[in-house]
Amino acid sequence: MMKGFTAAQSREHQRAWTEKGWDCAVARGNYDRSRERLNFEIAKGGIIRPIDKSISIPKRMAKTLAERGITDPNEGLEEPKFRTVVDFILSGSQERMREMAFGTQEVVYEPGNNTENYSLRRMPEIEHWARDMYDFVCDRYGEENIIGFYVHMDETTPHLHCTILPIENRKFAFKKMFAGKDKYEYKQKTAALHDAFAEVNRPWGLARGTSITQTEARHMPVEQYRRYLEELCATKEEELFNLHKALSAIRTEMSTAERRIKGLTTMVGNLENERSGKLDQIANLQRQIANSEGDKAELEKRIRGLQTEVNEVDEKLADKQGKLTEADRKYEELKADMGYVEERTGELRQSAMEYSRQAQSGVASFIKDAMLESMVSDYQQRSPALSASDQQLFDDSTLQSISEKGNEVMQCATMLFLGYIDQATTFAEGHGGGGGGSDVKWGRDDDEDNCQWARRCLAMANKMMKPSVGRGRRR
Repeated sequence: MMKGFTAAQSREHQRAWTEKGWDCAVARGNYDRSRERLNFEIAKGGIIRPIDKSISIPKRMAKTLAERGITDPNEGLEEPKFRTVVDFILSGSQERMREMAFGTQEVVYEPGNNTENYSLRRMPEIEHWARDMYDFVCDRYGEENIIGFYVHMDETTPHLHCTILPIENRKFAFKKMFAGKDKYEYKQKTAALHDAFAEVNRPWGLARGTSITQTEARHMPVEQYRRYLEELCATKEEELFNLHKALSAIRTEMSTAERRIKGLTTMVGNLENERSGKLDQIANLQRQIANSEGDKAELEKRIRGLQTEVNEVDEKLADKQGKLTEADRKYEELKADMGYVEERTGELRQSAMEYSRQAQSGVASFIKDAMLESMVSDYQQRSPALSASDQQLFDDSTLQSISEKGNEVMQCATMLFLGYIDQATTFAEGHGGGGGGSDVKWGRDDDEDNCQWARRCLAMANKMMKPSVGRGRRR
């Protein structure tokens, strides 16, 4: 889900890199240039063909919108703010995807340019699978909305990128088609889409993983996740450092190229002036012959000599113009490489900042957990020494409730936060609670943020976990 599509993303999807771009890609990723020739795209009508690099994805998008008479809502904005592109990455288990792509052939999956892979053939099975995916997307979102459908076989796991425009009834409708009116509807739409893709993948032996809500599987521990984020940050920083070095090298090469272009331009200009002067001399001698001024044989001899000199200048001029054209081409390549590196640097810097924020957020969670545990421990240690009247001050308080039934209160509050009211009620009643009150209106307010909602859920869970005489099932 993106606000447009960048030139850098397009070059990655189409593998439309320069030599420098390929060097950067191989250095930072898992690309194998020897297998790039096996990549393919599916074009209109389900036609399988080599990837067409002649027109970028942003230009395809603009062309498609112009042909359909649809305006890009981000057009003219300094910063795009509307989600106009959805990019699916479709794949499966590594073993099965490799089997469909290469069969039983021996494959080197290391990044670089592995000469052992130049004899590889693409298996028909991967093409049939990709066409099934294409047909599914066409049926669901319309073939006219597909602007890129590329299958990559030059990375560790074969996969495809499907880029579509979220357009319905000739209007961009991302929220209606994908997001829904709130996060709950978005979750439902996403789950339904995964289910639908799973059905299409089933005949290919690509099973969908079971949802965590069904298996109750646990994510990696918070400490391990924090270390994982810190390692990601370090990797991003290292890549940023390498990109800065690449950028510096490109700038040096561009400076050299600019000087070469300037020198060749001066040479071409001087040769053109020299040629023009000799042609003027020839024209003047021809005029003298026409007017019978001087020895005709001598004048013709001088003309032949000047013509020879003009031919020599023409050869030099052609050579310098050819070199100038080549220098201009290399300079434009360097500009494109610089643009790619600058875009990638910006993307990396943004993702590194995001991972850093997530890592810091994980630390904040540790601090909050430690603070809560410390408060509860202090209360449990000190409360026996309090007088009866002092202890009454904590009656019905969240601190007392968490100290006595901390895990139960937290679990009940979590269910309330997720909207599982019946389950929270049943859980409270099954653990000695029942103080929620059947007449209490419960639900999240429209203008309530996560923190406010969490505090209310904790307060309600505290109330629900308190015992009541003669309780029945509460809502």
